[in-house]
Amino acid sequence: MIKTRYYLAYGSNLNRPQMSYRCPWARVAGASELKGYELIFRGVATVEPKEGSSVPVLLWKIMPQDERALDFYEGYPRLYRKEMVEVELKGRTITAMAYVMNEGPSLCPPNKHYYDVIREGYKAAGFDVNILDKAVARTTDLIYQEKLKAQEAFSDASAFENRFGYS
Repeated sequence: MIKTRYYLAYGSNLNRPQMSYRCPWARVAGASELKGYELIFRGVATVEPKEGSSVPVLLWKIMPQDERALDFYEGYPRLYRKEMVEVELKGRTITAMAYVMNEGPSLCPPNKHYYDVIREGYKAAGFDVNILDKAVARTTDLIYQEKLKAQEAFSDASAFENRFGYS
């Protein structure tokens, strides 16, 4: 018996034509939301824990050969790791595999092509594209906050050096 599993897509794999090309045996199981996470971008999409947030997702039933193709595409295990998450699907709780980006890549909004691929997936799944736009804006805000912290740290270090005669 061939073992299938649920795969949770939140980024470019929401795009059905792209997914059918990559994973010809995959079938859409339904839409849901990943609670307690937010969508952000590190050039490509990832999800990170954030209390009170949720991310619209599309659940796929995949075959082992689909998972191997996804592993290759997602850069597993170097770029993304696999996490098992619980979501609601048609009134019941299921466990699904999700790719979550490893630490390392800096925050960076998506390029236009990648954004458009995800946007088409949002539209086809019936998701509100404003959620996607808010995720891009949130990423930009986080980048700005990181820059402010770096500037403050630099200013603090410069003030220390000036006060104690370092140069």
